[in-house]
This record gives sequence, structure tokens and C-alpha cells, in this order.
Amino acid sequence: MRIGLTGGASSVDKMIRQAEQAEADGFTSLWYASVVGGDPLVPMAIAGRATERIELGTAVLQTYPCHPLLQANRAASAVAGMGRAGFTLGIGPSHEPLVRGVYGLSYDHPGRSTEEYVRILTKVLRGEDVDVDGEDWSVHTAGRAVPPDHEVPVLVSALGPRLLRVAGEVADGTILWMAPARAVGDHVAPRITTAAEAAGRPAPRIAAGLPVAVHDDVAEARAAAVAASSMYSGMANYQRILALGGADTPADAALVVDEAIVTAGLQSLLDAGATDVWAAVFPVGDDRRGSMQRTTDLLRTLLD
Repeated sequence: MRIGLTGGASSVDKMIRQAEQAEADGFTSLWYASVVGGDPLVPMAIAGRATERIELGTAVLQTYPCHPLLQANRAASAVAGMGRAGFTLGIGPSHEPLVRGVYGLSYDHPGRSTEEYVRILTKVLRGEDVDVDGEDWSVHTAGRAVPPDHEVPVLVSALGPRLLRVAGEVADGTILWMAPARAVGDHVAPRITTAAEAAGRPAPRIAAGLPVAVHDDVAEARAAAVAASSMYSGMANYQRILALGGADTPADAALVVDEAIVTAGLQSLLDAGATDVWAAVFPVGDDRRGSMQRTTDLLRTLLD
């Protein structure tokens, strides 16, 4: 299996050690949320210099507070800081409570806004000048874009039909969170693959992220899953993808219990069409470190 982990720690030094260890263990990627280190790009660039092969990706950077030209230039800076290929830019519109409630920005047309954004961003990252006046985003680069030293794949946080089309047609694939295997197989994979084929693009990447914990006590594991995922329960985008996957709550989507059941759950994501698994390991019980180590040990045995 191609398995990635959640990136991020309490300090840059710990983030570097985490990246070095994940690479030594054979994990294929680390995925960093937008809040890591206040802004994950600088610590990711530093971790990239301390490693050689592991992919470092954002999951995800919000589109609304950052113009696509600036986002492309930030990505180019991150790649330059890493000094190597292996940076992947995961982006998405985020959620109304954050965009409207915290940033004070409109969230009236997230699908339209994100589609315009991705079309501009991907062209700039390819080194193309862009001259667009859109309904939500406008840009006139005229040589102001900074092409990255290495190719930067773009993954879109796509849960609905429109953004799945955009992710296949324009970007390199999707980075998912809280999409159970049934949702991947019935909803995500068919739409994004059809869009990529119609656009004459390569098969899209589908990186599926779920909370994961190996533990023997089912009730205790589920209780920990509730605590670890409660922040997602009120977000409409996640509620829809969970329902498509047959899960009532984010905790229901978590892959928990013993090694055999967790392994089967991970394999079900791949069987449904995911190309990668993003395992967000969370602790269960009093021995937090031992719990996370048990889960990580299992994941290491499943790596290709």
C-alpha cells in the first residue's frame, strides 16, 4: 500500500525528525494542515531539505484568503526551499464557518470560486501567463508568476460533483478527508476518473484520508474517535460525504479496532479506487504513545 501520515509537530525540530523517521520507515507522504506552524510551508521546506524522497503535501490550504497567483508563488518558494521535487499542493475552499465566520469573506459560490481558482493556479504553476477576469477571481500575470523549480502537482479537496469534475479535468486528483470506502467507490472515483478521461488527462490521484487507530476495546476506540473527530461533525460538506459512505458521524468513518479489521478497512479504500491512503493516527487509552506506536507499527507492515 501507498500510505501517508499526518504531518506536523509542536516545533520545527520535531517536524524535521518526524519527516526523517517517516521516510526511514518507508511511508510515502506526510500531509500538513493549513494551521501547522501557523503556516506549514516554511517548516515543510525545512523538512524537505532534511529528507530525500518522501512527499510533503498540504491537506489543505484554503483558497479564499490567498489569491491564486500568490498561492502559486508560495508553492514555488516552498519547492525552492526544499531543494528537490516532492512538494504537493493540496487546496480547497474550506468551510463556511471559517471563511465567513473567521475571515469575514463571502462563501456564496464555493464551487464556482474554486473552479476559477484551480484553473488559474494550475496554469501559473505550469509557467503560463494568465489574463483572466472571472466572476470570483481575476489575474493578469504579465510575467509576475514565479515558475517552480520542480513540477508541483495540485490536488483539490473535492467532495461534491462539480469539484470532482474540476479535480479530474484540470488538477492532478483529489485529497479526501472523511470519505468512507463506499463514498470513494460509488461517488468519488467514477466522477473524477470520467472527468480526467474526457479531458485526455492521466488517471487522477485519489488520496483518501481517515482517522486510524489499532486498539482491542471497541467501545474505548469509538469513544476516542468521537473525541478526535468532533470538530467535523457540524460541517455540511463532511456530513454529505459521510452519508454517501453510509456513516452517520465522523467517528463512524474512523478505522478502528484490531489489526485485522483496520487492515481490511484500509484495503477497502484501495479496492474502491483510492490510489493512496492518508492515515491520520490518533491515540486511544491512557498510553497515548504506545497506542500510536501500535497503529504505526501495523501501517509499516502494509507498506509496498
